[in-house]
Amino acid sequence: MDMQSIPGKVAFGEDRYNDPLRFLNGRFDCKVSAGDSNGALLIFDTFRDSIGGPPLHYHERQDEWFMVLEGDFLFQVGDTLLRLGPGDSIFGPRMVPHAFLNLVAPARMLIAFTPALDMEQFFRAGLGPGSAASEEFEKLHNAHHIFNVGPPLRVEQANV
Repeated sequence: MDMQSIPGKVAFGEDRYNDPLRFLNGRFDCKVSAGDSNGALLIFDTFRDSIGGPPLHYHERQDEWFMVLEGDFLFQVGDTLLRLGPGDSIFGPRMVPHAFLNLVAPARMLIAFTPALDMEQFFRAGLGPGSAASEEFEKLHNAHHIFNVGPPLRVEQANV
């Protein structure tokens, strides 16, 4: 599908394809797809409906940017732990381990990847709650040049 020929408006609470996806502890609405940007950029509006987050990991090929819109999040980028609230953003460069944990639910955050490459396909795999410790989860990550190097953050670490 040639998304570039379609006007770029995507309404609040809607997905670019009218097909929001589920991944771990939230719903991901695609706002800018890899197809819109010739593979340069991917942006998701994520709605977190339970407390949680991914394991400590790094992307071999993408930089990642996060902006908290609602809620309270704990982030680790490299060895640094930071709390972020609405309006705060943080950059996760490729090859640098990072993780986050939404400390309240519901919560909402924008996530951008550049270059997008195949990150959209990664998220469209649709792995839901409870999958983070599975062999399938690990294989999916490795196939997309994402490498898990530690456990998810814990609520107890939020006293920063």
